[in-house]
Amino acid sequence: MTIAQRLGWVTVWVVTATLAATGQAQNGSSFLAANSSTIDYARATTRPAVSCASLVELTDHDIAVISATLVAAEGDVGEHCRVYGLVLPEIRFGVHLPTGWNGRLYMQGNGGFAGNAPDAEPTLRTAMRAVANGFVATSTDTGHDARVEPLATFAHDNVAKEIDYAFRAVHLTATTAKAVARHYYGTAPHHSYWDGCSTGGRQGLMSAQRFPDDFDGIVAGAPVQNFTDTQMAYVWNNQALARAPLSEAKVALVGEAVYARCDPADGLEDGLIDDPRHCDFDPREHLPRCRDDSTEGCFTDGEIETLVAIYGGPVGNQRQLFPGQPLGAERDGWWGWIITDQGLTISERFSDTFFKYLAFTPDEPDFDWRTFDFDTDPARVTIRPLLDAMDPDLSRFAASGGKMLSHFGWADTALNPMMTVNYYEEVQETMGTDETADFYRLFMVPGMFHCRGGPGTDRFDLMTPLINWVEGGVAPEQVPASRVEDGQVVRTRPLCPYPQVARYDGSGSIDEAENFACVTP
Repeated sequence: MTIAQRLGWVTVWVVTATLAATGQAQNGSSFLAANSSTIDYARATTRPAVSCASLVELTDHDIAVISATLVAAEGDVGEHCRVYGLVLPEIRFGVHLPTGWNGRLYMQGNGGFAGNAPDAEPTLRTAMRAVANGFVATSTDTGHDARVEPLATFAHDNVAKEIDYAFRAVHLTATTAKAVARHYYGTAPHHSYWDGCSTGGRQGLMSAQRFPDDFDGIVAGAPVQNFTDTQMAYVWNNQALARAPLSEAKVALVGEAVYARCDPADGLEDGLIDDPRHCDFDPREHLPRCRDDSTEGCFTDGEIETLVAIYGGPVGNQRQLFPGQPLGAERDGWWGWIITDQGLTISERFSDTFFKYLAFTPDEPDFDWRTFDFDTDPARVTIRPLLDAMDPDLSRFAASGGKMLSHFGWADTALNPMMTVNYYEEVQETMGTDETADFYRLFMVPGMFHCRGGPGTDRFDLMTPLINWVEGGVAPEQVPASRVEDGQVVRTRPLCPYPQVARYDGSGSIDEAENFACVTP
């Protein structure tokens, strides 16, 4: 009997939801601004030097090329060679090589616990956008198949798979894809780019820290770089909710109270909170308390304490272990990740499997997150050195000429945006503020949920400004972003490099970016 069969909660819904989250984690807006690029990166002039079918000959002791198939042009995607293979022991990869190549390599990241097949539809969709723009595109499942080993079950008594998931698979897939491209075209890529969000963001940061020569440019969106403490924060929230649950209706009331108090704080009532750290909302002071048997429209003492715990964040031995959930995502954003009336939250599923199969050595498959002791259990976690991408010394990446753009939604409830804000400030302290800005910039997105969604402007292309920066030396001073509803653009705003924010100039539509400027608050 497999682990998946033994786990009563591993249902078809769980696997489907996890795979969907994996596929949707990446930024679907990459390349949207290609036509306005200062670099004509879609110009594809390099042709293959050998046949596509001959790439199966690249099989050796460490790599097996399973198939190499020439795919005919369809729509915007030109003819390309589709290669699938395996890096020992179980790292599956895909490489897609356009017949007309622009000399660049594009690698997409994973989401959640990865395990998404290189030929999965969402993975191929992202790869084909890159191929349509002339790139060689590549991806990996990080060494396991989520359909067979869902969530973190792949790591049960298997350190090799833990290492592959943490960093090895991305590195080896990148080097393998470069070698395949060099053989196919007779020349190596002149630039290589990484594009990922969520786990893909962590993978990008890990590459910059461990393998600074793998990528010339990295888009690291909403990186779960402190994976360990993120899972611990999930447990903290779920323990609080187990003591006093919150309904969707109650959280919606909290959201109304938060926005009523804090939306105007930045000088503009626009349905967004541009920086939740400036919001002074306190559930103990600003929510109505229930005074009788009725709990409709008011909050019990237990519900208030649950909110205080979630906003406050994990504490152990009287020490703050991880930031609390920022204000401003309560309206719709908490649903699924923090609260649900449909079984378990996503955070509960993720943290349950993490602490059973990844956190401790040896594994503790019977561990119950409800018993997690925040005074003693954090010190028992052993996976942190492998999995967390928290080293603020990026000097090797900077010295190699690498550039990195990161983004994070202020209304993200899957991952805490303060994780990356704090990390970015640590990099500034380590390397200098001006020196950091020369190779690494962070763009915070008011109102955006996890990688996309929410009331904010969540459509923006960071890949194009990254290429302009790497190859043209033009650093992005702001990034255009839009909000689309029913296929129509309803709002545009500039995204500003942290710590700058977009401020309204006092005239014109608040839904047009031209009426905003990036300023230091």
